[in-house]
Amino acid sequence: MQSSKKTWILALIYITLITIPLSLIQFHILSDELIISDHHKITHKKHPNLPLRFNSDGTFKILQVADMHYGTGLTRCRDVLSSEFEWCSDLNTTLFLKRMINLEKPDFIAFTGDNIFGSSTDDAAESLFKAFGPAMESKLPWAAVLGNHDQESTMTREELMSFISLMDYSLSQPNPSTQVVTEIDGFGNYDVRVWGPPGSHLANHTIFNLFFLDSGDRAVVDGFKTYGWIKESQLSWLRGASKGHYQEHHQPDKIPSLAFFHIPIPEIRSGPFREIYGEYREHVACSRMNSGVLKTLVSIGDVKAVFIGHDHLNDFCGNLDGVWFCYGGGFGYHGYGRAGWSRRGRVIVAQLKKGKNEWMGVESIKTWKRLDDEKLTKIDEQVLWTSD
Repeated sequence: MQSSKKTWILALIYITLITIPLSLIQFHILSDELIISDHHKITHKKHPNLPLRFNSDGTFKILQVADMHYGTGLTRCRDVLSSEFEWCSDLNTTLFLKRMINLEKPDFIAFTGDNIFGSSTDDAAESLFKAFGPAMESKLPWAAVLGNHDQESTMTREELMSFISLMDYSLSQPNPSTQVVTEIDGFGNYDVRVWGPPGSHLANHTIFNLFFLDSGDRAVVDGFKTYGWIKESQLSWLRGASKGHYQEHHQPDKIPSLAFFHIPIPEIRSGPFREIYGEYREHVACSRMNSGVLKTLVSIGDVKAVFIGHDHLNDFCGNLDGVWFCYGGGFGYHGYGRAGWSRRGRVIVAQLKKGKNEWMGVESIKTWKRLDDEKLTKIDEQVLWTSD
């Protein structure tokens, strides 16, 4: 009887020791260098080669991926031809991303929100691993912001950005490392610097900058439901970061920059555009609140183009007061689209100016899109900005 009781106690201790770590794993415990997630081993984060640099040919290429709307990996497609529906799933999104990476060979990947479709998965971490899987497998540096659907599963927006920041090769940040979290709204406000080509006189200088901003999810204003918006605290940080780059490097001109966020600003709905290039296919879904994003961008002067998502059928670039706003176009197959209208991704290329014997600063920024068809057809190539 005594031996049986002793065996029972040892068994209870063993079960307790096993259960506690498993419960911690289920809650995705995070540390500065480790990710602990169910279905995944405890691993050290793999870091990309830093700093980011222009290539020896004077180019820096970015792949924008908007609105993957990833579910479980096997979640059904929306708005595809009836002949495609039976075999179409999230895996088509994965395959499209892999094909784009293999063809374009970008230097950096920017995910602009609604990376996962929270209501279609009961495990946000697992969906994130699958959605960003091709980027991590490619070992390319990448970064992400959140949309209005990412947080609808098992993680808050703060937890999502913390988790994403710890994924392999991710340069994402929950918020600026120089700012107290309580002093800035949202999660996912940060900047990524790009240095000059190796061996050049620009090799130790930031010559191109990428800003990421959290445009929120949903809100209620004066009793009306609306989408989120970029707050004044974020714009204040943006102004300070822009000024800091300029002063830090003592450059005669401001460093050309790009910005990435999810939800369009109200001016994209109201216009007027100086120019428009691409397809304007659906009503612009934006916030009722105008927080002065366009005014801020115009005043700081360094952001030449902004890349957004949210409205999947829009893939145009429109010029507002000298700043280009470009939709990525719907990338993911679980996101809404239009049957027979190909999913698409956007490519952005910054090119340096060639001096007599060395590279100078950024000379031009251009963009194009590719369709998820048999040939990954290239469309709508345009120049967004030149230094002249």
